[in-house]
Amino acid sequence: MNKAQLVEAIADKVGGRQQAADAVDAVLDAMVRAVVAGDRVSVTGFGSFEKVDRPARYARNPQTGERVRVKKTSVPRFRAGQGFKDLVAGTKKLPKGGEVSVKKAPKGSLTGGASATVKKAAAKKATTAKKAAAKTAVAKKTTAKKTTPTAKKTVAKTATAKTTAAKKATTAKKAATTAKKTTATAKKTAPAAKKATAKTTAPAKKATARKTTAKKTTARKK
Repeated sequence: MNKAQLVEAIADKVGGRQQAADAVDAVLDAMVRAVVAGDRVSVTGFGSFEKVDRPARYARNPQTGERVRVKKTSVPRFRAGQGFKDLVAGTKKLPKGGEVSVKKAPKGSLTGGASATVKKAAAKKATTAKKAAAKTAVAKKTTAKKTTPTAKKTVAKTATAKTTAAKKATTAKKAATTAKKTTATAKKTAPAAKKATAKTTAPAKKATARKTTAKKTTARKK
């Protein structure tokens, strides 16, 4: 039986030849993709398909008998299930009508089973958590980039204000010191000025007194 004959054999059961062809193609495609990816495709009672790695080895050419080197490779392998084996061996008989029932699939196996559902849910949660963490990291970086210039400007303004205040304080101190020195100098020079004025005034008074005495003497003589 080839693929076309297989499609014809199940066409009446799935509602038409086209539906049967699509179903066969979908099943084969899913199985091939799974095996290539390294997964094991197991159909209860029928068998399992899996990928097997073969190490590098030496083999003989059947035509020449020459020993040749065979590279490491991977091959698909099918293992028949026990129900399939029993039907082929004849220990079980095929039903006269209807479908061959090798063994009923356990609950959940047709939908991937509970473990598969849990794994998918865990994978989705992990993916969501990674995306959320990435978004949070990007938001933090963006916030940091935005706030850094503002913080720098604020620090610069604060430093400028502090420098200006320090300069003003220094200027005020210098002015106070200068005023104190000026006051002290004025206090020191005031007594000296008073003494100089007193000395200058005293000779003048003496000279005036002498002139007056001379005038009085002259008047008496006359």
